[in-house]
Parts: sequence; structure tokens; C-alpha cells
Amino acid sequence: MDSQHQLWSRRHFLLHDRALMPLAGPDEFSPKYWQDRDAVTGTSNGRGTTYFVRQDQQNWVLRHYRRGGMVGKLVKDSYLYTGIERTRPVAEFRLLAKLHQMGLPVPKPVAAHVERLGIRYRGDILIEQIPGARDLVAWLKEKALSAQQWQAVGALVRRFHDAGVYHADLNAHNILMAEDGQLWLIDFDRGTCRADGVWKEDNLARLLRSFNKEQGKLPGFHWQAQQDWQALMAGYEKGA
Repeated sequence: MDSQHQLWSRRHFLLHDRALMPLAGPDEFSPKYWQDRDAVTGTSNGRGTTYFVRQDQQNWVLRHYRRGGMVGKLVKDSYLYTGIERTRPVAEFRLLAKLHQMGLPVPKPVAAHVERLGIRYRGDILIEQIPGARDLVAWLKEKALSAQQWQAVGALVRRFHDAGVYHADLNAHNILMAEDGQLWLIDFDRGTCRADGVWKEDNLARLLRSFNKEQGKLPGFHWQAQQDWQALMAGYEKGA
């Protein structure tokens, strides 16, 4: 049974999974709402601040959509409105729900929020927090991964590619690993499902660039480009 529920008001659109979040309102997408309830368990800084919040026994991630690059210096967090299903929060929520139903290792979407501002909009998303998992950059700051772990990363990417899933920002920060080696892929903003094409090779090239970029920024980053990438690609070629 579909547990997704939509709410419209004059200015706000809410989409939420009633099994995870029975009631939803615009306030729940404000960091202040969680701060006032002493329910912020952590933060992460990247393109803006991401908040880790706790609701009863559930741990969620609250992310506000912000622009990057040169455009982001002029227009920080608003986008042209061309229909509710084309907004970034709703599109990501729908895609995550679909991927989760397909059995792919992604966080469950909890709720999405769109605020209309005339011909533009702002948006937010709440997703499930993966317990005990850290991104590959955090892991590689501390220690090298084994060949088997790199092969598992390659197999993870291949699993999504075989399902026709395009990740718009495949990089080392968006692959999570738990202590037991289990892997997830996160951040599907602008992601889509596509037919076969050169996008798969482009996706892999983007991932390789991200590891090399982190190595250039972080002294002691445990990345052996030739050896580790070869192991990753061996896992990719073998498949999940």
C-alpha cells in the first residue's frame, strides 16, 4: 500500500511517508523547530548546513536545497518553478522511494517540502539517517580500504548502473560504509532513471576525479590511485 501523502496550502506543498512521519507541516523543515526541541544530534557543513535530527526513536537528515558554482553566488537557494513534480525535493523523494522499493541500498525518504515564491520556489527534504555509516572520505582519512572493500564499492556502482540509475553527483562523499562493510549511495538530487549510454562511463570518471581531488586536499588521504581504482573497477566489471 502506498503510504505517500500530499498536502497543499496556498504557499506550501508537503509530501511525506505517513508510516515514518504521520503528520507534517512546514515547521518541521526549519532547523529552529528541531533546535527548540533539543532534537538536533549533529550537523555537517558542505553546501550549507545539513542537520541530523531525532524524532521519537527515528534519526533523520534535514537538507535545504542550495545552489552551487557561480550561479549559487547570485541565487543561493531558489529555483524556477515549472510544476510540482519537477521541483528538486519532490523529484528526489519520488526517486528515493522508487529505488528503495527496488531493493537498492538508499536511505528512505521521509518528507519533502516546497515553498512557492511566485515563479520560483525553495525546498527541503528529510531522509532516513543510515546508522553507524560514514562516507568514504571520512574512512580514507583514517585508513586504507582493502582490495575486497574497493571491489564492493565497484559492485555497488555497477548495481545502480545495471538498474539504469543515474547519480548526478557520484563522488566519495556520497558513498557511505558501515563498520561491517555494508554500503549505501546517498544524495539523489537531480538523479534519474535512464537507458544505457555513455553516462555510465562519465559517472565513473566523475567518481575517479573525486578521489583524486580529495587526495590533493587532504594530507595522509589513503588513496592509491592505480591500485585502488583497479580494484574498484574489478568489482564493477564483476558486478553485484
